Amino acid sequence: MAITSDIVESYRRPRAVVRRYLEGGGQEARALAVLMGACLLMFVAQWPALARAAHFDPLVPLQARMGASLVAMMFMVPLIAYAVAAVSHLVARAFGGQGSFLSARVALFWSLLAISPLMLMQGLLNGFIGEGAGVTISGVIVFAAFLAIWINALIEAERR
Repeated sequence: MAITSDIVESYRRPRAVVRRYLEGGGQEARALAVLMGACLLMFVAQWPALARAAHFDPLVPLQARMGASLVAMMFMVPLIAYAVAAVSHLVARAFGGQGSFLSARVALFWSLLAISPLMLMQGLLNGFIGEGAGVTISGVIVFAAFLAIWINALIEAERR
């Protein structure tokens, strides 16, 4: 299946999507590619808000803001994601999970990629209307969707 079809299906049946990825040979290279794709889309999602901030506060130019965001999204977030996946696997193992560190990484990384369309929408809202109730509500929706997909994906990953 195409990755876009898998993203759409993740909102209805996240366990089935993660099961397919794990049964298809959950390789570290594939997991890292999914994570880097998610980080790239998260970086792109920040562009409208960065442009808005640079317009209203010209002391920090747009290029500097984008450079800092690039370093954060492409270098720091992957390190944090690996740590969060390891901790989630250890917690799941304490509750009887039988998966592996790789399966926990696949579950987390796929969940990050699956919510990328919502993050792009939130980025547009943040860029157009700025901080406020609308952006806060959309942030809560994005976070709730991420948790729902990640928890279901982690349950499936730890069943193996």
